[in-house]
Amino acid sequence: MSKTPLLSFVPTPVGNLGDITLRAVETLRSADIVFAEDTRTALKLLSHLEIKVRVESFHKDNEKKNIGRIMELLEEGKKLAVISEAGSPCISDPGMYLSAALREASVTFEALPGATAFVPALTLSGFDTSDFYFHGFLPHKASEKKSEIEKLKKLSTLIVFYESPHRVTETLKLLLESFPSPISVSREISKIHEETLMICNEDDINALTLKGEFVLVVNNRKGSEPEEKEDFRELAETLIKEGISAKDCLIVLKAMGIKRNAAYSAINEIING
Repeated sequence: MSKTPLLSFVPTPVGNLGDITLRAVETLRSADIVFAEDTRTALKLLSHLEIKVRVESFHKDNEKKNIGRIMELLEEGKKLAVISEAGSPCISDPGMYLSAALREASVTFEALPGATAFVPALTLSGFDTSDFYFHGFLPHKASEKKSEIEKLKKLSTLIVFYESPHRVTETLKLLLESFPSPISVSREISKIHEETLMICNEDDINALTLKGEFVLVVNNRKGSEPEEKEDFRELAETLIKEGISAKDCLIVLKAMGIKRNAAYSAINEIING
């Protein structure tokens, strides 16, 4: 088999079609077959680029089955490109089983640099990005999601999640219970309605526009949380004496950056005196 890479993992735009690289266009144009996570999305992109090439399906449900066919095509000397629906293949998208199989078989392949949603979301968060942990999607089931979040609490760094508009509300509520606020939430990266918001409480969550894919950035770097002021207990006492409910008092303290557990304990001590 040729030592020149015959298979390329090619990033595609996450929104704005202008984000595709010249090298990606050249690679797609020279391919004999493009394997795509979503063939309809792929055909729209290729049509926009005025590229006519054969497109075949390659998604999470048929990835393992198609590895054998891809290997055969490479043996025949075919030039192949692999793309996900948007962004970089293998990053919370199909491709990792194929790349592992290629590496195991000592087949030369290449991965082009290009668009991915979490990199601009990190910049837009305003957090210290000197190091971070990319987690991607959490499990769908609430119990499994809670268990995964509990494991992640020990990481002293930024933690990056992907989430769908159907589950982002539940996920953010769970994250706020376990991590410091604010949480940076970016959606519709590179699209017309792109926005990045800082989420501090449930009111912020409920105000979200539930459309597009979301990137959530949690700042769990130890020592980077807002300092808990010595007088926050005095403030809590004042609020409760003024008739503010324990629930509303908790919301105020959390919005100030006080950890939920510390605020909750202080309020309980004051009420139960």
